[in-house]
Amino acid sequence: MNIEKDKVVTIDYSLRDAAGKLIDSSDGGEPLVYLHGNSNIIPGLEKELEGKRSGDKVNCVIPAGDAYGERDESLVFKVNKKEFGPDAEVSPGMQFEARGEGGSQIVTVVDISGDDVTIDANHPLAGETLHFDVKVVDVRNASEEELHHGHVHSGGCDGGCECGCGDECGDECGCEAGCADGCCN
Repeated sequence: MNIEKDKVVTIDYSLRDAAGKLIDSSDGGEPLVYLHGNSNIIPGLEKELEGKRSGDKVNCVIPAGDAYGERDESLVFKVNKKEFGPDAEVSPGMQFEARGEGGSQIVTVVDISGDDVTIDANHPLAGETLHFDVKVVDVRNASEEELHHGHVHSGGCDGGCECGCGDECGDECGCEAGCADGCCN
């Protein structure tokens, strides 16, 4: 079965930066499972995987524009330390999730000077050219439920949930009420 829109794809991968430094890998962990054609992975990698099938290997270089975008210096700005709350310990390198008009995003504390905290709302890999080594492990048809929700379901919360669907899917995808991290993979 070929990879195309609305197929569930399982891949093993390693991701390196332009200097060859390993950024992420499924080696020693679980493979990545996603619903193809539904913006579940970066667009450049999705294009490279289109038409491939189980057993295929793909080595590709994804420019920043087809990955996490170019860096936008307007997304680096200062906020007052009290914005973090009275008991928050804030330090450079700390990352947290912030919600804004465009939804939630990860922001990184870059610097602290007195009460001024400089944060960077660019994705940590923005501006980076990414090098992927991928092996397609499996391609299958998506269930009606997965198609309806736009992502792959694992069928319940095992405590290792990461997709963050939570209340969005509710009981329909096996999410337990109150599972803060969501229950779909």
